[in-house]
Amino acid sequence: MSMRTLPLLFLNLGGEMLYILDQRLRAQNIPGDKARRVLHDIILTMFNKNFIEELFKPQELYSKKALRTIYDRLAHASIMRLNQASMDKLYDLMTMALKYQVLLCPRPKDVLLVTFNHLDAIKGFIQDNPALVHLVDETFRQLFEVYGGLSAGEFQLIRQTLLTFFQDLHIRVSIFLKDKVQNSNGRFVLPVSGPVPWGTEVPGLIRMFNNKGEEVKRVEFQHGGDYVTAPKEGSFELYGDRVLKLGTNMYSVNRPVETHTSGASKNLASQTQQNIAPNPLAKEELNFLAKLMGGMEIKKPSGSEPGFRLNLFTTDEEEEQAALTRPEELAHEVVNIQATQDQQRNQELARIMGEFEVTDQPRWSASKGDDLLAMMDEL
Repeated sequence: MSMRTLPLLFLNLGGEMLYILDQRLRAQNIPGDKARRVLHDIILTMFNKNFIEELFKPQELYSKKALRTIYDRLAHASIMRLNQASMDKLYDLMTMALKYQVLLCPRPKDVLLVTFNHLDAIKGFIQDNPALVHLVDETFRQLFEVYGGLSAGEFQLIRQTLLTFFQDLHIRVSIFLKDKVQNSNGRFVLPVSGPVPWGTEVPGLIRMFNNKGEEVKRVEFQHGGDYVTAPKEGSFELYGDRVLKLGTNMYSVNRPVETHTSGASKNLASQTQQNIAPNPLAKEELNFLAKLMGGMEIKKPSGSEPGFRLNLFTTDEEEEQAALTRPEELAHEVVNIQATQDQQRNQELARIMGEFEVTDQPRWSASKGDDLLAMMDEL
């Protein structure tokens, strides 16, 4: 497992979250100034200097529950609120989109280009805010510093760590199904066409060499695909043509996005979560949450401005139905932490949680606006 995977995982998932929220804010006709504030507040929290510093420290990936908690907090860093069903759908879309992108990376190093595509798009959301653009550019700088000199083998280990994190997640997404890049069982279809990885040749030729390294024979074969040579390498600079389209905004065309949990994979995913996920009460898990969330600065809504609820579904009825039919084994349970286990650590977590509290409750119907922040109220 690579100790350098967490920043790439977080930034790419965060980029996908912003794509989805931007699409839903427009679909629900949220006023432009309010929608802009939501995205800006989330980006401000996401690229907070202290948070990014903690993120880039070499560390192992922790359980999906721990990362999910971070994104729950991040999604509620502004006046917008999501209820449980919408947050579930948001996270499902985020994870499946990134899994697809990592699977289709032509070469392991291109995971970095996927990250740059996300950051380029994020800068597009905040181009009228120089202070936020500066924060994102600082993250670019750290990416260059940390990943610029890594070998192909180290990038391969990063890619394998990401794929291990996503394995056994087979959630069907309507966009992928319609584009025929995902099968009905939730598994992705690997293409047999298009450009080959930069620096490689189109398959179809076998070269044989003698013990002196001299080519002595060539054999051609039918590869069954429709491959072409890559026109150029994507830019790994602050600005430039990334060439690779993975990681760009697939919601820029306004179309509905649905998720459907694949029945064949539900039990498998549940077993995997139980078998490989670390105990959420373990010391390392608490340290991880305390450090990362301690670096987050949550901007509290002002009392004079009402909040609003964002629905990831087409209608409220669909959202309510999704909450009722959500498989029990896929529900994200509350993490209970006993104060008697470690008083000092729990005092620190209690302090951090206190900073996240929203003192002024946004005004909406309680039946329609269940607040996900209750997820960690028992900390």
